[in-house]
Amino acid sequence: MTILMTVLGIVVFVVGLLVSIAWHELGHLSTAKMFGIRVPQYMVGFGPTIWSRKKGDTEYGIKAVPLGGYIRMIGMFPPGEDGRITARSTSPWRGMIEDARSAAFEELQPGDETRLFYTRKPWKRVIVMFAGPFMNLILAVAIFFGVMMTFGVNTQTTQVGKVSDCVISQKEQRDTCKASDPVAPAKQAGLKAGDKIVAFNGEKVGDWSALQKHIRDTIGPATITVQRDGKPLDLHASLIKNDVAKIDGSGNYTSGTTSAGFLGFSPATGIVQQSFGESVDRMGDMMRSGVKSLVAIPSKVPDLWNAAFNGEERKADSPMGVVGAARVGGEVFTLDIPPENQIAMMLFLVAGFNLSLFLFNMLPLLPLDGGHIAGALWESLRRTVARVFKRPDPGPFDVAKLMPVAYVVAGIFICFTLLVLVADVVNPVKIS
Repeated sequence: MTILMTVLGIVVFVVGLLVSIAWHELGHLSTAKMFGIRVPQYMVGFGPTIWSRKKGDTEYGIKAVPLGGYIRMIGMFPPGEDGRITARSTSPWRGMIEDARSAAFEELQPGDETRLFYTRKPWKRVIVMFAGPFMNLILAVAIFFGVMMTFGVNTQTTQVGKVSDCVISQKEQRDTCKASDPVAPAKQAGLKAGDKIVAFNGEKVGDWSALQKHIRDTIGPATITVQRDGKPLDLHASLIKNDVAKIDGSGNYTSGTTSAGFLGFSPATGIVQQSFGESVDRMGDMMRSGVKSLVAIPSKVPDLWNAAFNGEERKADSPMGVVGAARVGGEVFTLDIPPENQIAMMLFLVAGFNLSLFLFNMLPLLPLDGGHIAGALWESLRRTVARVFKRPDPGPFDVAKLMPVAYVVAGIFICFTLLVLVADVVNPVKIS
């Protein structure tokens, strides 16, 4: 049964992956057609074609390897300086440029002269290239908001999960009490597991972050109002200063310690529906976290290498590829949790994948969408400057000249992808 559920989880994730890729390419396709650019192909996947059908002047199809997708647009790059595709050179760099230029015109048909990508105004090209990642962002936001506002998210609450027996400094990093350790203020006050804290010093608290701030800002006597057995009860505690874990502006724990008020209990966690405002805040945190993770990828390479080839522990924040994410999807369906929790976790996994696709594709590097956007913006800037200073129009920016750089970037991406793949197979990230 466990194997069956694992396979089911992997299949569900792969379907979500294919939908996400198709959705991304649909953004490119719809805007390209809207601006009159001819699109010969719309494909989900790479490799041999499994199924295809031609409608109008576009072939729609599914390929064997579900690791991406693409659309082909006519005239992605402008012709050479002489108005034609320059003859192939013996220079490898020039060869790369002209190979890319040839591919952009290889399916040129009579009448396509007015349907070329590069002939569209820069702002239209920006829209076409941005539309793909933007579709992923829309899907990620829709799923995140849908799950958070209808089902909820697992979060710390104001209910007491466990009361500490003694006061231990965070710097000591131990769990057992010594005879010399003072009794925790929460235990002295009579706080019990299961109590729900509803007010602190007469001020109502509705969530853990507000209660946490009250506790950390207080040293000395405090009145804690709890709900116990359905009845309100006032408890009196004397909070002390202690070394506790640092938190960021969102209440998330970070490295290091700080001196603050200490009560001495652990909050219980539970599924809590989020309001629209709370969902917006959480979405903002996810975006910031995603950007930080993207910037931190180069620093993760040594850990990935050690996890893949030296048997070291795979860190929880280690980058995952499609294979690793599929394995996590398989694990989700084997967890001993209610089915609705499994569905929510799977939806979050797919949403996180779409958010990563958006952020990754917005990098201003060819062959990513962000590289084409950067090229169009640079062209617009050049033409604007020329117009302001009454200089000749410099013409379209020849993105094809950047193809050698694109091949280097693509090579780096491929090497990193293979490293992640090996790590995902031999030392995968697992749900704790």
